[in-house]
Amino acid sequence: MSRVLLGVSGGIAAYKACELVRTMVREGQDVRVMATRNGLRFAPQAALEALSGHPVRHTLFDAGEEAEIGHIALADWAEVVAIVPATAHTLARLAHGMADDLLSTVCLATRAPLVLAPAMNVNMYRHPATQENLATLQKRGASVVGPESGELACGWEGEGRLAGLDQVWGAIERALVPQDLRGEVVLVTAGPTAEPLDPVRVISNRSSGKMGFAVAREAARRGAEVLLISGPVAQPTPFGVQRVDVQTAQQMHAAVLEGLERATIIVKAAAVADYRPRTPAAAKMKRAGVSELHLDLVMNPDISADVAARKGARTLVGFAAETERLLENATDKLVRKGYDLIVANDVSRPEIGFDSDRNEVLVIGPQRDQVLRVSEAPKREVARRILDRVLEVRRG
Repeated sequence: MSRVLLGVSGGIAAYKACELVRTMVREGQDVRVMATRNGLRFAPQAALEALSGHPVRHTLFDAGEEAEIGHIALADWAEVVAIVPATAHTLARLAHGMADDLLSTVCLATRAPLVLAPAMNVNMYRHPATQENLATLQKRGASVVGPESGELACGWEGEGRLAGLDQVWGAIERALVPQDLRGEVVLVTAGPTAEPLDPVRVISNRSSGKMGFAVAREAARRGAEVLLISGPVAQPTPFGVQRVDVQTAQQMHAAVLEGLERATIIVKAAAVADYRPRTPAAAKMKRAGVSELHLDLVMNPDISADVAARKGARTLVGFAAETERLLENATDKLVRKGYDLIVANDVSRPEIGFDSDRNEVLVIGPQRDQVLRVSEAPKREVARRILDRVLEVRRG
């Protein structure tokens, strides 16, 4: 459990702080809230207290708290301080080292990393003063997430919307964990591919992409530059991840080879179709008068073989989704494909199979008799264990 101090300043986006607190508490974090006077005009104090399980701090002149120099205790308690939303006024005060309320005083006193999620009118955001203040804070080590562009509460269109809460939480997570993958470039493939039969139908599989996305998210949390090449799935892009969407195996093959040059670690979690129709129909095929349908299939390119041929000093991790003889089949694939590691899971088990949020795997390699068993756990935890093993292999 990590200690997150959430600062809420006075912008309309402050109402989203309640949902952010809920998310962080659900993820097992100890969350405390400090707010400016105007922040509490938009985010109900009672809701923040109920969701966090702690009183909301909002004044420097609380006799009970300040008898023990409470603002310093709060600054020392935090493992990360996140200001959500960070208004133009708040950014200006932080950039100039002011300490005229609880939030600014704690930010000046803390040694914890600072995460800022700006939200304001587009013209305020673009103003040179705001841009200079953000640059100053980033130069001092603050992490900035967002803002996004779109329709704003004031009626204007443009930059200024608070970043999505999954992106904000991703930035906070990154500030909480050791950056042991900094300097690595991790290429991850995820999800299925879809091979067209006609403009309407495809040949695909049941992969949800959840495991690959969990690996990409964990790698980004730990400081890696991450390129995620994904087949057609309904998964949000993790914070700090560059995403390339593809449909077919041929498109994934091209995207992987294009991204390979800079990659230092390749994690092939995608379920790539082995075959595709030789000639997809140009128009939708009709059922009428057709009692049988015979498909002429040709083999897709072997992405693993082409990557292995260019592997060099890179670490190559494969996946084996099996329904029988898990260890035997995965070990054979480890050797045949030239992987450094292979992650094997039994997709015949519904609790850890396709579209599940949990997994149980064997991580095999580099030698065929080196087997790490990861017991059933959420896929994000499994991803952490996989990347721990990758680091062990890279460090010899």
